[in-house]
Amino acid sequence: MNILILGATGRVGGHIVSHALHDNHYVKALVRMPEKLQVKNGNLTIFQGDVLNKHDLLNAISGTDVVISALNTDGTNTLSESMPLIMEAMEHEGIKRIITVGTAGILQSRTSPHLLRYQSSESKRNTTRAAQEHHKMYDLLRRSTYDWTIVCPTYLPDGEYVGKYRVERDFLPEGGVQISVPDTAEFTYQQINSTDYIKSRVGIAY
Repeated sequence: MNILILGATGRVGGHIVSHALHDNHYVKALVRMPEKLQVKNGNLTIFQGDVLNKHDLLNAISGTDVVISALNTDGTNTLSESMPLIMEAMEHEGIKRIITVGTAGILQSRTSPHLLRYQSSESKRNTTRAAQEHHKMYDLLRRSTYDWTIVCPTYLPDGEYVGKYRVERDFLPEGGVQISVPDTAEFTYQQINSTDYIKSRVGIAY
């Protein structure tokens, strides 16, 4: 399979790259700073560029079967501004499948089901800026015809690989407090061969 990974130099993205290469997939990574991706593998092609540049996206996405976005907010609007460009590039190439890493803040609230978690009393965050960025991305995908899945981890320490965790469609598993980066990356990567959560958000926690 040909996989384009966005955010490949990030915490979750780096683990996804490792999983995909381990399984002998062909991996493309669009990154601003190639030197940050310290991986040497014949199946890995690194494109230097920016997800906010249409030409860079089209160049990297050509011939791809699935897009995995592990982009984070980093206090910018990159997440919401890049998604329309990613979708446009996917349309151009006839790609239907996209898997993204979101946040538990955009899952449904259990206490106020008409709200998302970040909009309700369930959220313990002092700021909602990152969740609002993810919400914009979710709205774009929700209104699209793509086969999307948004993996929504709660508190995300680097942690160790455990291999056992709980997932739930549209909600955070009850009592879920955290999930490690390696376990989040594993579940996200596994979605390339799964249709269980097409057009869904998935909460993930221990």
